[in-house]
Amino acid sequence: QVQLVESGGGLVQPGGSLRLSCAASGSIFSINTMAWHRQAPGKQREFLAYITKGGGTVYADSVKGRFTISRDDSKNTVYLQMNNLKPEDTAAYYCKAVLFGGKDIYWGQGTQVTVSS
Repeated sequence: QVQLVESGGGLVQPGGSLRLSCAASGSIFSINTMAWHRQAPGKQREFLAYITKGGGTVYADSVKGRFTISRDDSKNTVYLQMNNLKPEDTAAYYCKAVLFGGKDIYWGQGTQVTVSS
């Protein structure tokens, strides 16, 4: 079992920045990749970025160049640095952990990001 707790969401003006955190606990040594997704009202959950245990990263085209995923293994935490935020980035942001083998997936409870003037 893996528990994920996101934090760092809030209200920010267009062009601003936020850093989201996702703290993992439980069977953390079983985690292969960590990812961020988001879901806006009335829309499907959207992939944003993932980072592997070895530090490799992949980004969705919609956030490439604006968002950066990183990890601090000493804190069992994954971050999502979001810059130049736009109103269309408004959504609930979710952290996901995929265990080795790919069968077990865990989600956090989400943190709300609202971009508005």
